[in-house]
Amino acid sequence: MKRSSENSSFVESAESGWTFMETLIVIAIVLTLTSSVGFMAIRFIDKARVAAAKSQIDSFSVALESYYIDMGRYPSEEQGLSALWEKPTVEPVSEKWGGPYMYREIPEDPWGNDYQYAAPGKQGLPFELLSLGADGKSGGDGNDSDISSWRE
Repeated sequence: MKRSSENSSFVESAESGWTFMETLIVIAIVLTLTSSVGFMAIRFIDKARVAAAKSQIDSFSVALESYYIDMGRYPSEEQGLSALWEKPTVEPVSEKWGGPYMYREIPEDPWGNDYQYAAPGKQGLPFELLSLGADGKSGGDGNDSDISSWRE
């Protein structure tokens, strides 16, 4: 393009930028897309917490089976899951304890609540492990539902 004077080049460069309104529209579009992605990500976080609780319960189950192999019985409810990490001091205590049976201390569930342990468990099983879900109460739907070692 041919410029006839210095004054016209100044006018062209001033008009070549974005207007304030165009900038606001772009910001609104970016914010809308970001918020919609954020809401979708929350669903995946909730699914990840459920998957983590199921995985931890499976790990506890394997550790409880190892404990059973060494001790000939599962920990009592009084001993709880901590018997997988450190030698129990609550009766019945045995010298056969070969733990720890976990790689680290027993964690809380993904919602910050303690896992529930019962021996014997429901359905005639030798034990039951339970996460009470997001609400920390028995029962519930969705994220508040219980996650158990004997139910899918």
